[in-house]
Amino acid sequence: MDYSKRTSPVSRPAAGSPAPAGKVETASVWNMQIGGGKPKTDMKPVEVLLFTSELADLIEAGMTLGQALKALANQGEENSAQKFVAQDLCDRIVRGETFSDACASHPKTFPPLFSNMIKAGEASGALVEVLRRLVDHYERHDNMMGKIKGGLTYPVIVLCFGVAAVVGALVFIIPKFQRVFESLGASLPTPTLILIGMSSFMIHYGWTLAIAAVVLAAWFRKWKVTPAGRRKLDALKLKAPLIAPIVATGTYSSLAYTLKTLLVNGVNVLQALRIAADTCGNAVIEDALNDARRKVTDGTSISGPLAASGVFPRLMTDMLAVGEQAGDMPGALEHIGRRYQKDMDRAIAAFTNALEPILIVLIAGVVGFVAIAILMAVFKVSSSLG
Repeated sequence: MDYSKRTSPVSRPAAGSPAPAGKVETASVWNMQIGGGKPKTDMKPVEVLLFTSELADLIEAGMTLGQALKALANQGEENSAQKFVAQDLCDRIVRGETFSDACASHPKTFPPLFSNMIKAGEASGALVEVLRRLVDHYERHDNMMGKIKGGLTYPVIVLCFGVAAVVGALVFIIPKFQRVFESLGASLPTPTLILIGMSSFMIHYGWTLAIAAVVLAAWFRKWKVTPAGRRKLDALKLKAPLIAPIVATGTYSSLAYTLKTLLVNGVNVLQALRIAADTCGNAVIEDALNDARRKVTDGTSISGPLAASGVFPRLMTDMLAVGEQAGDMPGALEHIGRRYQKDMDRAIAAFTNALEPILIVLIAGVVGFVAIAILMAVFKVSSSLG
């Protein structure tokens, strides 16, 4: 069913009229309409969450799809991504495109999961229900990412302050002690000489370290998006101490919820696996899902190929197999998602509990070395003067 044709409130161009402009021209026209300035064309996940929720509310209140999109475009701020995307979606629907195809034309805003679920909602005539499920999906994902970022915030702040304190001591404090010790002419102990050498290197060659860090960061950003770099980095995330439990359980939970959402909305198993592979965010798991998709045919068991990949935990594939035997894969995936979401919460708590004392001990060791090196020099100079 072409949902956009049934709900569009605006008539289509008359026959023989010039073909509508493409996406680039639409952006240019829209840019002139709002008075110049380059508009934002991609919404963030949080913005997509709010946009989807408001769209469902407006349609449920009795508006057609075109009217709802027009209302969202009008309420968006000038040059905002929502204003541009909503207007472009409305224009595409007027030109005869389906809502799912219009969403697919904004891949940076709407991932394959979004457009495919919209397509399933158009086919079943349950667009509002699909939009509600997408809202639930985005809320779960946002909540999951919030917990991970919240668990990392304190350790990162402690580490940054510790590094800043050590660098400040080497650049501003140690040179003053060095001048005092040199004026007294006393021989210094080895730890103090090491500390003075580090301070001198930081003062004279700190800019070299800064340039090297920038170059290394730029190279890493380019390397991690290459196929080989992405696979190596994602494989490391699944094996690194402390980090692996968080990444793995978060990915398994998100994957289970994604598959469940797709299957509930009528997407077939093979297509659901393809979408889940595109949106899982881990190259190792993506390869396993693609390999499983090649080994099964539509409607057959997927727990066997997933178990054979060796990437997924035995408990997860066993729970999925039980759901397949009972004919309730969405229910099994719901249980899997909840189970690994709880595991992720425990992994985040364990990570923060372990990382805080590690960072404290590390920073205390560095600061302690600086203090001991200075005190040893003071005692030696005092004894030589006495």
